[in-house]
Amino acid sequence: MLYWKKLPVANRAERIHRALSENVNFSTDTTFGYPASRLDDRVFNEDAPFLKDAPILQTFAANPNHIGCHTYNDGESAFKGTQQIEREVLNVIACDIFKAAPDSFDGYIAPGGTEANIEALWIYRNYFIKHHNAQPHEIAVIATEDTHYSVPKGCNLLMLDRLSVPVHFMSRYIDEMALESIIVAAKAGGKKYFIVVANMGTTMFGSVEDTELYTMLLERYDLQYKLHVDAAYGGFVYPFSNQGSHLNFENPKISSITIDAHKMLQAPYGTGIFICRKGLMENVLTAEAEYVAGMDLTLCGSRSGCNAVAVWMILFTYGPHGWQEKVNVLQMRTDWLCKKLDELGIEYFREPYMNIVAIREHYIPEDIAHAFTLVPQKHSEGNLWYKIVVMDHVETEHLAHFTEALKNRHLPADSPPAKYTGIIKNNSVFVRF
Repeated sequence: MLYWKKLPVANRAERIHRALSENVNFSTDTTFGYPASRLDDRVFNEDAPFLKDAPILQTFAANPNHIGCHTYNDGESAFKGTQQIEREVLNVIACDIFKAAPDSFDGYIAPGGTEANIEALWIYRNYFIKHHNAQPHEIAVIATEDTHYSVPKGCNLLMLDRLSVPVHFMSRYIDEMALESIIVAAKAGGKKYFIVVANMGTTMFGSVEDTELYTMLLERYDLQYKLHVDAAYGGFVYPFSNQGSHLNFENPKISSITIDAHKMLQAPYGTGIFICRKGLMENVLTAEAEYVAGMDLTLCGSRSGCNAVAVWMILFTYGPHGWQEKVNVLQMRTDWLCKKLDELGIEYFREPYMNIVAIREHYIPEDIAHAFTLVPQKHSEGNLWYKIVVMDHVETEHLAHFTEALKNRHLPADSPPAKYTGIIKNNSVFVRF
């Protein structure tokens, strides 16, 4: 590891305090030009004593704006301290987790994986237009039917055609024959440039897709492409559970990656991450943002520096070995659940290195689905799957209650539905007892 290590509490607090001291202080500094200030002190008391021991809340109150892309240029000097914290986070994720060479990437902490995916589509659309004189109707986005809805949303916003690739029902593998037929038909229809979105952990199934299948077929038909990996869910799991993964920047065909810190990393919601190779980000440089130092290269513009500090605190609290251990525990719990489902003869899908289990709908009685707040593939008619996400709070004891209920095919008589209450956050299962 080049950048990632475990730091003691005092060192973490000192680092954030130093970063904040390098930012503008709206309470003491003379700053006339910014349409910003500290959080309103009638509502947010920045002198509250508990803030002394809460670096993330200190940052929240200080209200730093991280507008711009700070791996591309320095950005607004008023927030240089916490901007450096963001760069430290990106170094860990790009280099230590996804094996990029130092200083070979650009990126930023986005308001979520949806923006990060749309940022990728936007960059590659502009890349093909600027560098290949492509017409928009010659560009297509290709992804599987399991892909996150941010991709069709981005295609709608950017006026790009989307090609949806079917997958096999039980294995969730890409249908290779269908993919080839789609590519051949697209080429015959005038498509010359392809933006590929491959998944490292689909939202419903946790399935990990074969990027080589896409690149092999596109190269076979002499087509230009850019490959983006949506690791919004799997980015903080799969690289640790599968040490042999090639879904990283050592693979020269991968141009960018999305990761969400507000899923497995348990950062506050609104914390996505976008990373791409150098030489790509400038395709979305907004030169009209002349009042912003360095202008802007992001979709959202202004964004809170607090999210960067939150991710930094989590990463440097665990360190690489602590995080590896946490992932190992989740894998063991997921293995335990799958073993019990095997004993019960229940059909399910589970990517071997992931902590999502999707169970066939007809094995789950309605009362059990409701009691454990299982998330369906479809909330409308025609649902075929329910999923369980083995998050940090989902312990083996909780899973044992669930499998016992499945064994009886109804809730146990001594465990009325009132005993089980659940909530849904970000399409994940949270079970309370």
